[in-house]
Amino acid sequence: MMSRFLTPHAAALPSTVPFTGPETLERQSGTPFRARLGANESLFGPSPKAIAAMAAAAADAWMYGDPENHDLKQALAAHNGVTPAHIAVGPGIDGLLGLICRLTLEPGLAVVTSLGAYPTFNFHVAGNAGALTRVPYKADHEDPEALLAAARATKARLMYLANPDNPMGSHHPAKVIEDLVANLPDHTLLILDEAYADLAPPGSIPSIAADHPQVIRMRTFSKGYGLAGARVGYALTNPDLSRAFDKMRDHFGMSRISQAGALAALADQDWLATVQARTRAARDRLAAIARANGLLPLPSATNFVTIDLGRDGDFARRVLAEMGARGVFSRMPGVAPLDRCIRISLGDDHALYLVEETLPMALKAAG
Repeated sequence: MMSRFLTPHAAALPSTVPFTGPETLERQSGTPFRARLGANESLFGPSPKAIAAMAAAAADAWMYGDPENHDLKQALAAHNGVTPAHIAVGPGIDGLLGLICRLTLEPGLAVVTSLGAYPTFNFHVAGNAGALTRVPYKADHEDPEALLAAARATKARLMYLANPDNPMGSHHPAKVIEDLVANLPDHTLLILDEAYADLAPPGSIPSIAADHPQVIRMRTFSKGYGLAGARVGYALTNPDLSRAFDKMRDHFGMSRISQAGALAALADQDWLATVQARTRAARDRLAAIARANGLLPLPSATNFVTIDLGRDGDFARRVLAEMGARGVFSRMPGVAPLDRCIRISLGDDHALYLVEETLPMALKAAG
């Protein structure tokens, strides 16, 4: 029986999470994965300087982290050419998305996203009783024109768009996003998820005024900087919106260890450049593995490659299960027609060798 202390809305929500973690799958199977390639983590790891900084900070873990994230905000502002007032720091993009929904949504307010886009955003919208409208992808890309039309039709409070995109790995040129921003209806706030910005090709990241009143850009240390487990994300937005996070955020939510790691990672741009080069090489190799098996690798602007299996979602789910049974953890888009694909994170030589070994066996076993 559901607890009588829950609100009616909370009681009606499904007891699910957006993703089943690889640890859960390992406990269920009783066998550890040989390659962890489903969560879009960076197998290339964080900067050695970030690791050293976190190790040093561990001795001070008896102290709370700086509740203002002062040093990290200063560094992020300098890195992005804005003032610290334009920066809000939080526990990954997921945590910041939850805060945005709490700050902006009331029951029944309209929200627009893409059908098959990052599901954690939908999770937060549902938790805050927003009314979600989802528009289809167009040629494996999120469709800015359809998102705009839906925002106008529903008078949406929020619009969510990721560029580059998860789960397809596609991206729009900067000009497309700039045109979308120029045509936003007055009542809509654009949440522009740029989690993969550090790995995107040149010309992908739009020029948007830091003081724009209707755009909030989301960035993370989880991808290019390899700090997914440290949970460090930040928002770039106008100072009014940035200050609004202080109304609801967990002021001690960022540990000293995470703050130290992010500061050191940001300062080591040479390591990021190395990761970017290794990412490009791994994209090429994984795409070649897909083509060698008669499959179509979709162009990727991220740290994963989405592979079109050329059939339907049932077949893709069988392939995914067969790869998992052989020790390779990967994922797939959740809705048709995107679910004809599987999505494999990029990795080092050993991880990609395991993909090369297991993918043909999984395809054969899946029929």
